[in-house]
Amino acid sequence: MIDVAIVGSGPAGLSAAIYTARAGFSTVVFEELGVGGQLTSISLLENYPGFPEGVNGFDFAFSLKEQAEKFGVSIVYEKVEGLTLVSSEECTEATQKAYSLKTPTNNYIARSVFIATGAKPKKLPDIDVSSLEGRGVSYCATCDGNFFAGKEVVVVGGGDTAAADALYLSRIASRVHLVHRRDELRANHWYQERVLKDDNIVVHWNCVVTGVEKTADGLSGVVLKDVLSSETSLLSCDGLFVAIGSQPTTEWLEGVIERDEQGYLVTDSECETSLPGVYAIGDVRQTPLRQVLTAAADGAIAAEAAVKFLAS
Repeated sequence: MIDVAIVGSGPAGLSAAIYTARAGFSTVVFEELGVGGQLTSISLLENYPGFPEGVNGFDFAFSLKEQAEKFGVSIVYEKVEGLTLVSSEECTEATQKAYSLKTPTNNYIARSVFIATGAKPKKLPDIDVSSLEGRGVSYCATCDGNFFAGKEVVVVGGGDTAAADALYLSRIASRVHLVHRRDELRANHWYQERVLKDDNIVVHWNCVVTGVEKTADGLSGVVLKDVLSSETSLLSCDGLFVAIGSQPTTEWLEGVIERDEQGYLVTDSECETSLPGVYAIGDVRQTPLRQVLTAAADGAIAAEAAVKFLAS
């Protein structure tokens, strides 16, 4: 039996793993793909304390992995598909409660579980661009921006991510078009100032993308609709970056753990969910701020709570 099972290996999951392993509890991190989560898509992480020149997200993720493994954390590359409470008959006298984690090939039993599965980008509503993903359509500017060096690109969204993507692409692309459905950005003031002062960024206010144009090679343009006049226009471009928010990866927990109307897991101040000994940390939980620093803090807070839970 595992003391602590952590589903997800982003900054929240790995931070929690470091804390629980250092406290002497056997800790296993489950990861479907590569370690690091969305952290690996950040070219330069500038707002994490202790790095005055910033740090590459992939390098930072690898350092977290090394640190966790140094304290004895095991990483299992399997997708966790289900979580259930183990029946009392299967628990020992020393362990009154435990949980079963189901993967495609195994079942793992853990005394405490951390959900750190993060969130995935939202897709454009009413438009199927799946055939153009990797052929002009992207959800990660830092991942794919260099493919559009010297080309014209469109960014859809009005929050921090969209503004950051536009600024990042402005240094690479010949022209950046930022499309937002309202008449002002939702991004924080710092981002807004930089976007509006950047001569290489054209903001299309009160507009939405309602269609795409393509050739045999991929994306060739987008159809813009003015939400006030309903007029449409074709904007030629080589790349479309969608930055309209994210969706928590919690569908596999429907009916198991309490979620809010958007699907984020509901927790208390110690990140504990509606199930005792089960914690939600990072972008997957209901929280006012989703940053690398706050994800790592969630991991530490939940780990401390779990240590008390396991010792009780």
